Amino acid sequence: MPYRRLPNTDLARLRALRIAYEKGKELPPFQLAFTQATFQKVISNMHAFEKTVQESRQAYNKQVEKSKEYARLLRKAKLYMSHFIQVVNMAIARGDLSSTDRDYFGFGRDQSRVPAFSSENEVIQWGEKLIQGETLRMKKGLTPVSNPTIALVKVRYEDFMEAYRFQKILQKNLQRSQEKLVEQRKIIDGVITAIWNEVEDHFKNLPDEDRRNHAKIYGLVYFYRKNELAARNLPDNNPG
Repeated sequence: MPYRRLPNTDLARLRALRIAYEKGKELPPFQLAFTQATFQKVISNMHAFEKTVQESRQAYNKQVEKSKEYARLLRKAKLYMSHFIQVVNMAIARGDLSSTDRDYFGFGRDQSRVPAFSSENEVIQWGEKLIQGETLRMKKGLTPVSNPTIALVKVRYEDFMEAYRFQKILQKNLQRSQEKLVEQRKIIDGVITAIWNEVEDHFKNLPDEDRRNHAKIYGLVYFYRKNELAARNLPDNNPG
């Protein structure tokens, strides 16, 4: 015998609610297969859920859209910072700068390895160190590092930081919308369950096939089990 399956996606949930809503508007209460109390729950929850689904989708799309630009600015900041450190190391190797200049940037005097910048936090920390260190060197009248200058590094770093802060806002917005969506799904699933239970109870005295056909009009979805599909020569997961 086919079994009933509740919606498992937001689009399917909205479709189930809209069918119930249209039936509730179309039929007088004495003909409706579910109660007016349940219909009121449909009215009070459907539009709110639809809005939350839309907001969550917009928040996700916005983050995806901005993440490409964010990744580009992150790569650019890493590149300029890496080049700046390489220039410092080459100047020290040539004798144009002293190994003591590394003290200003937070490196060991014998450390010539360029940081991997493998995380956002590492980029942020080293960006601050490079900018502060070079600013202090220049205040002391030491030879500025060039090609790139710290001014160019700072521009790329600040572009990244602006995108980083905005990305964090987008992440919080998405998390908040998803948490709200999870809570509303529980409510909506309860409303749909109530509708479908009442509909099946309303048609319970009809033969099985007639009962399911009447229930389908109210949006109920039935699925055959695999052995039933084989017996009926139906495709897998074909709604009954």
